Amino acid sequence: MSLGSVAIKRYAKALFELAQEQGIAAEVEGELAAIAEAVENTPEIRSFLTAPGISADRKVEAIAAALGGQASQIVLNTMGLLIQRGRQTEIPGLLEAYRRIAGEALKRVDAIVTSAQPLGEEELKKLAARFGELTGKTVRVKNVVDPSLLGGLTVRVGDTLYDGSLRGKLDRLSKQLQTSV
Repeated sequence: MSLGSVAIKRYAKALFELAQEQGIAAEVEGELAAIAEAVENTPEIRSFLTAPGISADRKVEAIAAALGGQASQIVLNTMGLLIQRGRQTEIPGLLEAYRRIAGEALKRVDAIVTSAQPLGEEELKKLAARFGELTGKTVRVKNVVDPSLLGGLTVRVGDTLYDGSLRGKLDRLSKQLQTSV
């Protein structure tokens, strides 16, 4: 585990504890997600935040102005701390660590359901309920479409992959046939 990831986990834990005290844990997660998405998907923002010729104070001011009052003070303060300490590239890691900490504390887990075709809301609710029973936690489901699965689906909950895809079944059958010959 790198020193950076240890520090980011500490930031995430402190941020979650403050958010929970204020009763805004879910809102903070949403704000972090929006900021992390902007940093990951917008090269101009990433370049601005990592530019050595721009002061940390100016970067913090720009982030606050860009969010236009949409972010809570604790998120703005956390962004300010990260930027002041040269950790602005670790904002996506902060979101990931925050989600893990919040998930453990709130007995919640995210599941990524990959299917050959988009799933409907009712199907996603049934999957969330089923995997909620398996894990003993509230499951938030995100659907990803991958036509190469051919049929069926895969579900990743944390580090565990449940493979019920046709492609996976064909791969397992192929391996069985190769070892039995």
